[in-house]
Amino acid sequence: MKILVFTVLAAAGIQSLSACDCCSVFSACNLQAENEKGFVAGVAEQYTHFGTLQMDGTKTAGNGEYLDSFTLQIFAGYNFNNRLSVQLNLPVIYRAYGSHTLSADTAGLGDISLTGNFRVFQHTGTDWSFNWSVLGGVKLPTGDSRDLTIADDALPDGIGGHDIALGSGSVDGLVGSSFSVKWKRLFLAGSAQYAIRSTGDFGHRYANDWTWSGGPGAYLWLGQRGTLALQVVVSGESKYKDTFGGVADGDSAVTAVYLGPQVNANWGGRLGVQVGVDLPVSIANSGLQIVPDYRVHAALTFRF
Repeated sequence: MKILVFTVLAAAGIQSLSACDCCSVFSACNLQAENEKGFVAGVAEQYTHFGTLQMDGTKTAGNGEYLDSFTLQIFAGYNFNNRLSVQLNLPVIYRAYGSHTLSADTAGLGDISLTGNFRVFQHTGTDWSFNWSVLGGVKLPTGDSRDLTIADDALPDGIGGHDIALGSGSVDGLVGSSFSVKWKRLFLAGSAQYAIRSTGDFGHRYANDWTWSGGPGAYLWLGQRGTLALQVVVSGESKYKDTFGGVADGDSAVTAVYLGPQVNANWGGRLGVQVGVDLPVSIANSGLQIVPDYRVHAALTFRF
């Protein structure tokens, strides 16, 4: 039973990474078996390739503009009991961008975050189980925000300083929730996060944003020592326009929906692995922006 509970909670808890490339916080707080406490740690990586130029949601011709974003989150947390846990995330970011006539890159530490997770409700039965958790936390301005000052005409079309900056210079709040329900070999799991932004460096304020994901899945293998599950995940993000000195940035609002497969596996109730691909099915944006063609994400979590 612990193996089953672990896998279902993993499907709900580690999904946060496959949301917004720059703002989502990977949460492993739910990766725990029943009534067990201890440390949890691991790494999560997301690669996003931006290669399509859009004007107000419509594809337009470009000059080979691209942005490749790699976000590695190193995290560690502690489960006080089967309900309450905390987690610290340290993001390391690399972004390469350019066009047919320009190429550049930037790398460094992003904004760290500290979150707490509380399991509001849990039921575990023979054939079915249900879990619901809530999350709250804070992001701190540890990332380099200097690229926020880069003029748009110094960058390829569709790419702004807010797209490549490693940090915001702001202290932001985080709230969220996740759930999972299992019936025999089938399960449904999902999560959502909302970032409450404040004004950061250089008078720039990222807009508040929603990131969410979830979908149905089934166990392909159930064993005494581990499990393997396949999930179909629908994920998305939505944010309005950023502001600079109180003036709205016309090239920054976006609402995107993705669809893709995800594999969740565990061994011994302690080692968790996740691999998934997200393909855009709908992207609406304001102004001229470069938007994602696909995302690949993976995570490795170990519970002590």
